[in-house]
Amino acid sequence: MPESREVVVYSRKGCHLCEIVKESLVKLQRQAGFTWREIDVDSDEELRRQFTDEVPVVFINGRKAFKYRMDEREFLRKLAC
Repeated sequence: MPESREVVVYSRKGCHLCEIVKESLVKLQRQAGFTWREIDVDSDEELRRQFTDEVPVVFINGRKAFKYRMDEREFLRKLAC
């Protein structure tokens, strides 16, 4: 597995699906040892335009991996690539 694996989640406050994805990331982080960060799309006008209502969006190492929902097994598989 690559040493530096960056996971970024684009989300917004009050988003139920975002909360589910973040809970999964916290759980998987202990198991797979990666770092992740969250970016609130409402904090930036350009991000709000780019993602509109299409959150959460998960990027792994700069590549879009999931939108709306995230399968944990598939996440671990993509993280390992």
